Amino acid sequence: MGEGYLANPIVFLIQTLFGLYIIVVMLRFLLQLIRADFYNPVSQFIVKVTTPVLRPLRRFIPGIGGIDLSSLILAWLLKTAELALITFVIGMPFSPAASPLWAIPGLVELVINIFLFAILIQVIVSWVNPGNHNPVIGLVQKLVDPIMRPAQRLIPPIAGIDLSPMVVIIGLTLFKMLLLPPLKMLTGSPF
Repeated sequence: MGEGYLANPIVFLIQTLFGLYIIVVMLRFLLQLIRADFYNPVSQFIVKVTTPVLRPLRRFIPGIGGIDLSSLILAWLLKTAELALITFVIGMPFSPAASPLWAIPGLVELVINIFLFAILIQVIVSWVNPGNHNPVIGLVQKLVDPIMRPAQRLIPPIAGIDLSPMVVIIGLTLFKMLLLPPLKMLTGSPF
């Protein structure tokens, strides 16, 4: 029952608590970027959960060209804090410049994973409950449309089956496999 006994549960809690909030903040950034319906109940939840933290940041960090930089910077700061806490808990040597750099590949991976899971959700719902409108599905549809549309134009449905989600998932997975290792190496990320 050494350090490792408590370190693993503490790291799990840090990753879970920070990770959930970072996902919500990143979703707010992405939904603003695609101009999602903010009257949607899910959008309203995301706005209410993130506004108290974003409001003070917006005084110092303005948006540029419709891009909400404060949400993006908040996600980066939270990921930096998460990684700094984890390095402390597991006993790694701490460098103040390391965690902010390590956060970059972590956020890139998160964005790719959000798109991958959104596409999977959309595919599963289209099989299980096609044609039914749900606020969550409406947002998922709006989120994945920009990356799905080009694939759908190139690959028409074959015998009523849309193969474009499979092509986009393969493309995103390859992109992740090709981008993250050099990015982690460049930033020196051990995670």
